[in-house]
Amino acid sequence: TPSMLCVEDYLDALKWAEGLGGLNALIAKSDASLAAIEAHVAASPHYAFLAEDKASRSNTSVCLTLKDAPADAEAAAALAKKVADILEKEGVALDAGAYRDAPPGLRIWCGATVETSDVAALMPWLDWAAAKAKAAPTESSPPPLQARKKLSYKDQRDYDLLPARIEEIEAEMA
Repeated sequence: TPSMLCVEDYLDALKWAEGLGGLNALIAKSDASLAAIEAHVAASPHYAFLAEDKASRSNTSVCLTLKDAPADAEAAAALAKKVADILEKEGVALDAGAYRDAPPGLRIWCGATVETSDVAALMPWLDWAAAKAKAAPTESSPPPLQARKKLSYKDQRDYDLLPARIEEIEAEMA
């Protein structure tokens, strides 16, 4: 049944997490990504944390608001949506807009499945997109894309073996 595929996926995820060093390593990875955002927000003219109290911040689903957003809720939501749309159009952040019922802003996934270097590489794009959305003429060129880190030998091998493993699981289920 398809549910066995879900079980196998879950077991694979647990092996992956164990390979990183377990729960403490996963938490440390998320904390490092949050720290990258905190450092950027501290110097950013465009962003603040939705959770102003550091103790209330999530280290996985990090929510930001736009500083100097319009006081009108609809205009503020439109500005945040425009920023998220710019980031998506440039291919640097997908589905980064705040949830519909949440205050206007952005949300950045910083779970352990995301590399801290990728989160850090996103930070200049946030300011560029905010400036562009606010129509600041002096900040019109996007920051350069950073080369993505290649997969490790083991990760590439696992990725290459995935189709065969799926076929094995499907054969076992039949």
